[in-house]
Amino acid sequence: MAANPGLDCNNLQIGQVICIPGTQPGVCPPGTFSYTIRSGDTCWGLAQRFNTTVEAIIAANPGINCDNLQIGQVICIPGTQPGVCPPGTFSYTIRAGDTCFALAQRFNTTVQAIIAANPGLDCNNLQIGQVICIPGRQPGVCPPGTFSYTIRAGDTCFALAQRFNTTVGAIIAANPGLDCNSLQVGRIICIPSAQLV
Repeated sequence: MAANPGLDCNNLQIGQVICIPGTQPGVCPPGTFSYTIRSGDTCWGLAQRFNTTVEAIIAANPGINCDNLQIGQVICIPGTQPGVCPPGTFSYTIRAGDTCFALAQRFNTTVQAIIAANPGLDCNNLQIGQVICIPGRQPGVCPPGTFSYTIRAGDTCFALAQRFNTTVGAIIAANPGLDCNSLQVGRIICIPSAQLV
């Protein structure tokens, strides 16, 4: 009533303009993004999909009723908008069989780094179709001065350094976290361009 002095809630008129306290619909505060409720959405499902918690969704949406979400309702989801990963990471869509450990191995990072890049991520409950941020460089995208190479059976860092006229140290520098003692066939790494000797 403070926003509308003299308003008679029992006698509202069609076309009457009133003030509604709170944030403007569709305008989410910093650190959140807007999401439009679709058929089948639940607070728990949204929390899982967007790597957050039900509690955080409720805190970002005062007055939300998780037992009665309305199709078309716009709410604020805490975190980074899907597909928008911070610098130094890239987006990845979870597929059947993915685990945090397997992703860490595949993308040459650690489980801890994946969790740090995705606050609220539950590695024991990854959802197919869930989009997460993976620390590091997107596979197949090598920085200037390097080119991509797919590891084959028998490859070693030393042999690659000799074949491509570079050094083991330069290969490791171009691929942070690369374990030369455990090269995986099919993995894509970046090889520094030939160095002049």
